[in-house]
Amino acid sequence: MTKDSEQPPPPPSNEFHPTLGVNNIKNAIPLLLDQEKVQYSNWVELFECHAHAFNVLDHIDPKTPKPTDISDALWKRLDSVVKNWIYGTISSDLLETILCRGATAQDIWDKLKALFQDNKNTRAVYLENQFNSLHLSNFPDISSYCRQLKTLKDQLANVDQPVSELKLVIRLVSGLVNTDFDTVAAMIQQTEPLPTFETTRSRLLLE
Repeated sequence: MTKDSEQPPPPPSNEFHPTLGVNNIKNAIPLLLDQEKVQYSNWVELFECHAHAFNVLDHIDPKTPKPTDISDALWKRLDSVVKNWIYGTISSDLLETILCRGATAQDIWDKLKALFQDNKNTRAVYLENQFNSLHLSNFPDISSYCRQLKTLKDQLANVDQPVSELKLVIRLVSGLVNTDFDTVAAMIQQTEPLPTFETTRSRLLLE
C-alpha cells in the first residue's frame, strides 16, 4: 500500500464524558434496592448524589435542564449508562418488574417511584407496627437493634410518615425494658432534654 492510499486516522472524539468512565456503580451506590426492605429513600439519596456529581441528573429529574453542550448521540449514550446504573443497584425481582425494552432512564426511574409509593397507607400501618414492636431481645446486639430502628424510621419517612428524633429515642429506650440495659435506659429517660439518637446509641454501645 502506498503512502498516498493510506487512510488518515479518525479525529479524536471530543465528546468524552466522565460518566462513561464509571466502571462499577456499586462502589458509589453500595445499597441494593429491594422491595422487601423498602430502603427506597436511602437509595434515591445515594443515586441522586451520584447522578448530580457526574452531571447526569437531568436523566432522572425532569426539573434539571438538559445540557446544551453535548450532542443528542452522546446524551442517548449517557441515558443508557444511567439505566445500567439503575439496573445494577436493584434486586433481581425489581429488575424483572421494571425492565422494559426501549425505555429511557426517566421511564425506569418513574416506574420505581410509583412502585414504592403505591399503597402508602397500607405500608405506613405495617411499618408503624414493626417500629412500635421492636425489642432488643429480638436482636443479637445493641448495634443491630439500633440499625433496624433507623431503617424503619427511614422507611416511614418514605411513605410520608416521618418519625421525630424525640420519638425515635423514646422507642429506642422502650425496647430495652427487661434487658441488661434497664439501668442505663432509666437514666436516659430521666435526662432533660433527651439526648439525640446517635448520642443514645453511642452510650449504649459503651455499656
